[in-house]
Amino acid sequence: MSASVEVDPAANINTLFLRRLAQDPDETLIEVQGEDGNWSPVTAAGFDADIRKVAKGLVALGVRPGDKIAIMSRTSYQWAVLDYAIWSAAAVSVPIYETSSVEQAEWICADADVSAAFAETAAHGLVLEAVKAKVPGLKQIWQLSQGAIDALAEVGGGVPDAEIDRRRQSAVGEDLATIIYTSGTTGRPKGTELTHGHFVRLTDNTQFDTSKTSVVPVIARLGCRTLLFLPLAHVFARFIQVVAISSRTVIGHCPDVKNLVPALSTFKPTFLLAVPRVLEKVYNAAEQKAGAGLKLKIFRWSAKVAIVYSRALDTKRGPSWLLKRQHAIADKLVYHSLREAIGGQTEYAVSGGAPLGERLGHFYRGIGLTVLEGYGLTETTAPILVNRPNRQKIGSVGLPFPGCTAKIADDGEILLQGVNVFDRYHNNPDATAEALRDGWFHTGDMGRMDEDGYIFITGRKKELIVTAGGKNVAPAVLEDRLRGHPLVSQVVVVGDGKPFVGALVTLDEEMLPGWLANHSKPPMPLAQARKDPDVWASLERAVARTNQAVSRAESIRKFVILEGDFTELNGYLTPSLKVKRDKVMRDFADQIDGLYK
Repeated sequence: MSASVEVDPAANINTLFLRRLAQDPDETLIEVQGEDGNWSPVTAAGFDADIRKVAKGLVALGVRPGDKIAIMSRTSYQWAVLDYAIWSAAAVSVPIYETSSVEQAEWICADADVSAAFAETAAHGLVLEAVKAKVPGLKQIWQLSQGAIDALAEVGGGVPDAEIDRRRQSAVGEDLATIIYTSGTTGRPKGTELTHGHFVRLTDNTQFDTSKTSVVPVIARLGCRTLLFLPLAHVFARFIQVVAISSRTVIGHCPDVKNLVPALSTFKPTFLLAVPRVLEKVYNAAEQKAGAGLKLKIFRWSAKVAIVYSRALDTKRGPSWLLKRQHAIADKLVYHSLREAIGGQTEYAVSGGAPLGERLGHFYRGIGLTVLEGYGLTETTAPILVNRPNRQKIGSVGLPFPGCTAKIADDGEILLQGVNVFDRYHNNPDATAEALRDGWFHTGDMGRMDEDGYIFITGRKKELIVTAGGKNVAPAVLEDRLRGHPLVSQVVVVGDGKPFVGALVTLDEEMLPGWLANHSKPPMPLAQARKDPDVWASLERAVARTNQAVSRAESIRKFVILEGDFTELNGYLTPSLKVKRDKVMRDFADQIDGLYK
């Protein structure tokens, strides 16, 4: 698809913000939640003032254009200020996930040649101090919880505004804006170099796509509001923040997902960013909250009505009179309270990172929350494919953004081109040459394209399982369906070179107490639950339902419930909640072998 906007090659991310600042400096840009739970507005001019204070401090302390500065912090207003202050000093920001270990942070700081870093908390400070002892180039660490921003504002008091204005304009589109390290499901994370031009071109083509199928009315128009709770260290939330700050959208930040529900109720977003696991847990929690007996039957009936109603929307005839009546009843009984739980005004969610699945897609659209599933990678500055509000195929990841193109290779791999596709990995020419071939970015993801150009993800190329009988099995279909069970946290499908397909399953400790209560069972620890006959019987039924989506040769024959769960802390999940499959396969080799004895 050709670009709809030609971008000035001299424009940078600062240009986008300054354009909005000039448009209306007194318009609310961001709302910040105080300790009392109330939200206070920050205007475009107020945000600019906060950026300038930090940028002046950076300049006063010797930060030079092109210097790499790391940010290790939760998603917050301060994160936004730091990011734009680094860019205003003509430097390069390098995000570090706030859950990263010393070893992970050390790799990023050494590989990116980071010279200074921001740490949000004392714990983050300890991680970065340990890194500093091993990475000679890391000279300065500023800790936000110890008043680093105020200290920078004080030390930079003598730097003139003209110097910040000059630096803001000094970077051009092809200059480096950030190095974002991939989550690293296998091997060391690769540093993806993204330029100012990547962000500017994608942002402008997103905002100024005025076609009827544009996503602009959802994410970048006056009246739009979004609450960011996904990590800003990840490219998905980072790009949306750039779009919001460049448009008429008001954003808020929620640093702790434990506080997400009350934050949603007070901030009242019109759209959300989400990953499928979050949407799965919302559904499972709602079902569990219904309890047992009549209330549970009402919830399940309402969920079925939502799915049937949504599917009917895609037919020429549309929902029947009877279905509309059932839908209205279910709305009063169930859907209304679900929408209120996410703020009452949320009409859209933009989902990425993993397949959502048709069932959940239709359920959410049926209750009045349309999930626009999309696809993107760090290497594409986040989104490159997305479903449009009135041009949606649930189950697909949609169509290319303006200025982007997708095709399917002969072996089924998804190949991409576009205004937002990266140029290189940092210090890694071999990986760059492998990923960028013949003018196309080879994603490593497998998919298919329908007759209308919509892309459907079928799995990862390196994760494709070939059984001993020669059957090719894409694990994602089975894993996504089985994770829909309220007790299931994670699933890893196995069977490469084996006589049949098996699965490793972990239980969701948060959902366990409610499930036990709803099934008239006494409380029990996770270790006991994984051996409980009723738990096993429930999962066996879930596996049987999952297998209905595939042929017998692809179906799960046996599974094992592991003792613990996969988390970031134990190293089995990336910060973006992807399973590190190689590590799981290596560490649980005995359990896998046990499936075939």
